[in-house]
Amino acid sequence: MAALPHDRSRLLVEQGIPTVLFVNSIDRWIETMIADDRSGEDKVSRIVNAKVIAKESGVVCGHLVINRLIQNYTNDCFVEWIIEEGGRVEPGDIVVKINGNSSEILKIERVLLNILGKLSGITTSTLKWTSASENIGVACTRKTEWGLLDKWAVHIGGGLTHRLDRGDALMLKENDFASAKKDHEGIIETIERVISEIDPIRNSSFIITEVQDEEQAIAAAKIWMSLQNKNENLQPIVLLLDNMEISEINSTILKLESLDLRKWCVLEGSGGISIDSISKWNTSGVDLISTSAVNRGVPPIDFSLIIEGGEK
Repeated sequence: MAALPHDRSRLLVEQGIPTVLFVNSIDRWIETMIADDRSGEDKVSRIVNAKVIAKESGVVCGHLVINRLIQNYTNDCFVEWIIEEGGRVEPGDIVVKINGNSSEILKIERVLLNILGKLSGITTSTLKWTSASENIGVACTRKTEWGLLDKWAVHIGGGLTHRLDRGDALMLKENDFASAKKDHEGIIETIERVISEIDPIRNSSFIITEVQDEEQAIAAAKIWMSLQNKNENLQPIVLLLDNMEISEINSTILKLESLDLRKWCVLEGSGGISIDSISKWNTSGVDLISTSAVNRGVPPIDFSLIIEGGEK
């Protein structure tokens, strides 16, 4: 499958190092979790070895976040990951070992398990979706529960992050066109005018336009082709086919092909998609599907932290 602009993972981690954008997001989420947990004092404290054990099958995600948690909220705790990021676990598998002061480890225990469980749950879910998709991408949306942490977990599961935030890519939705509509102007005219006013240099690499039917899709593709030819650019526009039936999508694709417009489009199916319907989408002709079901409301993977003996 050709690379799609919906893969924004490089904006989170570059050459194995989390970006400033991602680090800042990680720190905000951890700070909130730590504050809400309100860890108390422990009567006994000694140097111990602890291990996190999987209690069910799944795919691990959360190395970067948990490393940051331990770095910022413990003193002299040392971490050894046994299972790599994106690695599978079965019940009883040791995921990570921690050596340090027992009071320091207990201070972050619940936050650590919550992070590891939540992100691993999203990654495990995403892998189920991507394994069921044969020749199309699977992207999450901006409907998240833990912001960029959700996006990273989706990436580790083989999914596409889609836009990281509103400023990451220009997206024109139904409400944008409704807001821009002039008096006595039809929706097609509005779509054509708004797209024609886009700065092609600034926004060409990743722009999404939501369309509701075949007529809107053809109009958007035509004006985009004209704009790109005029500025000698070759970037396609993403047409988000919102809540369109598969039969209408099939018809739209045939029309785009007959007008030599298909090459100017990345086609994204969205709305009412379930994992059980992926087989239909696999043969629909779209390039990817996007859904919040990949990451929202996903059950976490269950882990437990066990402290072993140590010295007082």
